[in-house]
Amino acid sequence: MLFAGLNEAQCRAVEAVDGAVLVLAGAGTGKTRVLTTRLAHILGSGRAYPGEMLAVTFTNKAAREMRERLEAMIGRAADGVWLGTFHALAARILRRHAEAVGLNSNFTILDTDDQLRLLKQIIAAANLDERRWPARALLGLIERWKDRGLVPGKVPAGDAGDYADGRAIALYRAYQQRLATVNAVDFGDLLLHNLTVFTGNPEILALYQQRFRYLLVDEYQDTNIAQYLWLRLLAQQHRNLCCVGDDDQSIYSWRGAEIGNILKFESDFPGALLVRLEENYRSTPEILAAAAGVIAHNRGRLGKTLWTRAEGGEKITVRGVWDAEQEARWVGDEIEALQRRQHPLKEIAILVRAGFQTREFEERFIALALPYRVIGGPRFYERQEIRDALAYLRLVRQPSDDLAFERIVNMPRRGIGTATLQLLHAEARADSLPLVEAARQLVAAERLPRAARNALGAFLAALDRWRAEADRLSHTDLVQIVLDESGYTGMWQADNAPDSPGRLENLKELVVGMAEFENLGGFLEHVSLVMDNAANSSGDMVNLMTLHGAKGLEFDTVFLPGWEEGLFPSLRSVEQSGLKGLEEERRLAYVGLTRARRRAFISFAANRRIHGQWQSAARSRFIDELPAAQVEMVTETGLGPAPVWGGGSTASAGIAGASPSWSAAWSHAQAGRTARQPVLIESPRVPRRGQEVPKIGGFAVGDRVFHQKFGYGTVSAVEDNKLAIDFEHAGDKKVMDAFVERR
Repeated sequence: MLFAGLNEAQCRAVEAVDGAVLVLAGAGTGKTRVLTTRLAHILGSGRAYPGEMLAVTFTNKAAREMRERLEAMIGRAADGVWLGTFHALAARILRRHAEAVGLNSNFTILDTDDQLRLLKQIIAAANLDERRWPARALLGLIERWKDRGLVPGKVPAGDAGDYADGRAIALYRAYQQRLATVNAVDFGDLLLHNLTVFTGNPEILALYQQRFRYLLVDEYQDTNIAQYLWLRLLAQQHRNLCCVGDDDQSIYSWRGAEIGNILKFESDFPGALLVRLEENYRSTPEILAAAAGVIAHNRGRLGKTLWTRAEGGEKITVRGVWDAEQEARWVGDEIEALQRRQHPLKEIAILVRAGFQTREFEERFIALALPYRVIGGPRFYERQEIRDALAYLRLVRQPSDDLAFERIVNMPRRGIGTATLQLLHAEARADSLPLVEAARQLVAAERLPRAARNALGAFLAALDRWRAEADRLSHTDLVQIVLDESGYTGMWQADNAPDSPGRLENLKELVVGMAEFENLGGFLEHVSLVMDNAANSSGDMVNLMTLHGAKGLEFDTVFLPGWEEGLFPSLRSVEQSGLKGLEEERRLAYVGLTRARRRAFISFAANRRIHGQWQSAARSRFIDELPAAQVEMVTETGLGPAPVWGGGSTASAGIAGASPSWSAAWSHAQAGRTARQPVLIESPRVPRRGQEVPKIGGFAVGDRVFHQKFGYGTVSAVEDNKLAIDFEHAGDKKVMDAFVERR
């Protein structure tokens, strides 16, 4: 009964219970069913009691689902099975043997905020300037060392880097000592202390080696070195270790995952059985063939080829567009067409390589009144760094904006603490003043401690300077000056957290978005509209997320935008990690393609505007690696012929009616395909396609029109080439007629 419905390879993976087994489970091949069936088979056959089985997952959700499935299969509770995440199981062991590492069993597990607070104390005690050597950067170093199973005494001297002039290891040691003093651990310690207990106490290790007769591990390709060492120690006696994973879906090296763990499994366990799960139950043959064609270019893989019994399916659509805005318009049009065919929005996903890419899609969807959700993170204008930047701009434009003042008066930290803010609020209430004016009074009256008075005075002076510059500078130049002079950009540049580069990219994208508006007021009004629409979104919605966040999910239709060199594959990843980085980017492309059940769309832009300047872009090498038989290539009208397949440059065709910069941009984009480097276009003011020859005049009251930002509307008044328009979702606006189309 347990084996009913399993295919031949799945049965082999379930039945091979003795010895080491590596199950290479491709996307959509039913690995969770294999894992739970294997657990049920071992229990049902009497090979082990529940307490003799250890099953490890990466998330609590996966652990809950596996336990529920197992109990449904065996028809009773599976309470005795050690089933959970690495951290949960390691914590369970550590509480039993805490004294072996100098702790009490009731130790506290610190979260990130507590870790940072403790590290700040350590940095201050070492007489270091935390502004120069941020606690978050030190935490990143310590987490990487713990992922590698390194206690302070085992960290190679060369790994200290330049943090605090080479004192990072000493700070790590002080941090560990402080944790022990307060009877606390962080998440990295759970496995690290387990390793210390096992290696320093052979009798304790022997107890667990004897206990766990069978070990099962899910998502083995995502294990770090500490997790790998922990598993190897526990499996040494019985050697009945079954690891399930997919080397082609190893995409988390930035979180410490080591793909080498799965690639060397057979050498770690000589004679291990390798079972490949290749029959896919999710995607069409066209999608699987396309994904296989891309991933085949990786050298560091064990190799497998997904196939399906299903027939037919649509080819992968690859579309070349002019820029990111046109890309968003095209995706919006395709989604609306799918919606008219009764396609559920919840079964549509847009998977981007970088978080900043979501802005154009979010604004386009709002213009179309198309509901959407951002999975794995906030919407673009809800992100911390964007809200902070907007608060600066709001305060420059409107000095009485107390909420904006409170948000950024000490961001980045200027030494303006809680006590100073309390005095400010009291002064403002007493004299019915905005906080900015209350601050001026307190500074002038010297009623604050010197350090706080100087910091607040410098902040007010900067505000006055920015406000004066706002009259003579463009709003895009102003925001860059404000973010630089305030120290806000520098704060994220100095922060070594994994998400800091993404925050800086989002700030650059904010500048790009602002450039589409005539002035700061118009932009801030637009943001208010966006936030209002976002709050009202509900029901059936399009899913918008990063490729990393999409792993484990599946949708009927998937859009994969931004397949351009430098963006995808990421230039940063390739520069930092070379071939390993490139191969992980290719695995990310494979993950993206295999999220799709029925259809997949890929797009690339000839140009992207970065920091207010246009850059031509070469299409991603991953597009060239797609098998031609599974692809339908489409190029936007006006961009010349479709690119030549399989590499090489494509000559620029004459573009009727286009300015020279258009043809030059496309030529640069195509010529750059061989060099794989973005080329900066000299002129930052490339016109949008269709606007080279603006249409002026000819509109009348009552005309139905469409605006790229505000959507559909009706003309309510006409004055020369200026139109007053009542937009369906954006309200009343005044725009130039060159920026709307008659519908």
